[in-house]
Amino acid sequence: MNISQITQIRSFSRAVTRRVGALEDSYLRRGRPLGEARLLFEIGPKGAGLSALRSRLGLDSGHLSRMLRSLEAQGLVSVEKLDGDARSRRAMLTEKGRAEHAAYDALSDELANSILEPLSAAARDRLVAAAAEVERLLAAASITVEEEAANTEEARQCLAQYFNELAERFEEGFDPGKGNTTTEEDFIPPQGSFVIARLDGNPVGCGALRMIDAATAEIKRMWVAPSARGLGVASRMLRKLEAIAVGFGAETVCLDTNRSLKEAQSLYKREGYTEIARFNDNPYADHWFAKRL
Repeated sequence: MNISQITQIRSFSRAVTRRVGALEDSYLRRGRPLGEARLLFEIGPKGAGLSALRSRLGLDSGHLSRMLRSLEAQGLVSVEKLDGDARSRRAMLTEKGRAEHAAYDALSDELANSILEPLSAAARDRLVAAAAEVERLLAAASITVEEEAANTEEARQCLAQYFNELAERFEEGFDPGKGNTTTEEDFIPPQGSFVIARLDGNPVGCGALRMIDAATAEIKRMWVAPSARGLGVASRMLRKLEAIAVGFGAETVCLDTNRSLKEAQSLYKREGYTEIARFNDNPYADHWFAKRL
């Protein structure tokens, strides 16, 4: 724990919450706190599912329900069941809610401008760049990497996007059935594992591991969504899979990659992998790497 860093983050949080009016009972002078105003913004003119709202805002079901009831009582929001399923519900803005949303939108622009206007042009550029960097780093800090089943719909969607990208990037194209000797069963403990990286509850990456023998693990299916690249997701997934491999008793981990995936090659070298001789017959592999655990 770095006390000076923690002190700076806490000071920054206090400065931001005070400057944007987060502590006021009537955010932007519209008669309700920031939490309810933010919920109106997230619902938006097109509406939003309650599950998506919980994920985006990091709220538990009880807190979200209380805020929605308050907004419903104000005549701003209605909550509807999707296809008659009580478990799947969607929040929609009423006509009054859409007007309130527009008012908040205009006032939020005014608030942002009031922060920028007193500064010089150079200072404004610095503040905007710093804000973008803070947002990016907060996103990176919010990402989770956990073991999940490889046969879920979300896992299969990740793999479908992974295969599609390989087909676009490989000079020779890519056919998942060609040279693929792995199945979902290979990624079930204790012979293997599958991890998914999530940002605000949404999958943004995946990776898999299978044991080749009692002392050797192979990493497969490493993919990060374009929207989450540059946030350190691949490194975190790689380290998570390495830790799982150690738990399975592996002493060495290996992997292969295609010549088109330059960033993957750089990642593996940066994480301590060394290039080795071919160890499989994958027709799409051009480079093979290994690392002692």
